[in-house]
Amino acid sequence: MAQDDDSFIREVNEELRSDQFRGAWQRYGRIVIAVAVLIVVGTAGYRGYEYWNTHNSSQSGDRFLAALKLASENKNDEALAAFGALEKDGSGAYPVLAKLRAGSVQQSKGDATGAIATFSAVGKDAKAPQSMRDLARMRAAWLLIDNGTYEQVAAEVQTMAVPANPLANSAREALGLAAYKAGKVAQAKEWFQQIANDASAPRNVANRAQIMLDNIASSGKAP
Repeated sequence: MAQDDDSFIREVNEELRSDQFRGAWQRYGRIVIAVAVLIVVGTAGYRGYEYWNTHNSSQSGDRFLAALKLASENKNDEALAAFGALEKDGSGAYPVLAKLRAGSVQQSKGDATGAIATFSAVGKDAKAPQSMRDLARMRAAWLLIDNGTYEQVAAEVQTMAVPANPLANSAREALGLAAYKAGKVAQAKEWFQQIANDASAPRNVANRAQIMLDNIASSGKAP
């Protein structure tokens, strides 16, 4: 009799669980299906995006190499056109790289004004990696030493002339040379002295700074 009671209770419990499942499915079944569909569609979409991104990056890389080849062959106008097109519709980091290389081509053509504008634009591009922005600003500053004013050089790189920046001594050297060229000898001496006092300064940069300090001292133009 006890066994019969136990069987009956188990059947009742199973029936109750079945009824609860059916009720739950009626309430939440559509949500479960929708979530499952979203997972499948999302996964498929992500895989599709991965393929698209990889494919586009590969194409951009090929176009960048082709533009570099044109530049190496001194086909400057064709190279600039190729870099310009890649800047507009390239993927990944290639648009920024293309703009940097376009600036180099402009410089090699003797178009200092155009190169400065290009490098300065990359330096102000908030979407570009910071390292590329700093490099572009440095390129602009070095061209401005001979083609601009001390103030223009300072606007590009003075914020970089700090100990924490890996390009600090290059920035100081550009500032020192621009100041010296502008007749701001005392200011030039300060920048070159900062390089000389920095034990981490590259030897070639430190040697050039010391030469400039010696020239300034022998000229008697700065205390």
